[in-house]
Amino acid sequence: MRYFLMALALLVSSTSGALQIQPDNLFPRVKFVTSAGDIVVELNRAKAPLTVENFLTYIQTGSYNNTIFHRIIPGFVVQGGGYDAEFNERTMFKPIPNESGNGLLNRFGTIAMARMSDPHSATRQFYFNLNDNESLDPSSRRWGYAVFGAVVEGIDVLEKLAEVETGVHEQMGWPDVPIEPPVLIKIDILPAS
Repeated sequence: MRYFLMALALLVSSTSGALQIQPDNLFPRVKFVTSAGDIVVELNRAKAPLTVENFLTYIQTGSYNNTIFHRIIPGFVVQGGGYDAEFNERTMFKPIPNESGNGLLNRFGTIAMARMSDPHSATRQFYFNLNDNESLDPSSRRWGYAVFGAVVEGIDVLEKLAEVETGVHEQMGWPDVPIEPPVLIKIDILPAS
């Protein structure tokens, strides 16, 4: 196991240029402090090492602070991490390789990376699954969306986020935008247990 972690640290540092956060912890936990309450997520570095390290780097730099959940579709997803309250796009690091073939599936309560049609275009936006979304999983014909963790506390808060009223955003022309977007105040990396 020790050699695996050392090799993983070398791989991550060579691809992201960042120092690894909690390098000996395969399942770091983070707390989303939102305007609707707190959600604790256990990340899975064993199955999605590049995705987890990318996510932790954004957290460590404070880049998710005061962003909004800008896309909410009940029974499907709650998406955030990319925009501030004025819908200004936040700074992105370079895209990461798609780890959707890692065996983790888009099931209710999991967190995954949002991306464009290019399978390797994920940067900072993430979403929570509000259902078992098999259409987002990889298949023999398509790339999927990389799941990298699961909610372990605060599922009621996630469900509360899913209940906010949405509509078409006037300036952006996007559907499913909350009329009053919930705020992601910050994400804390919890101490290793």
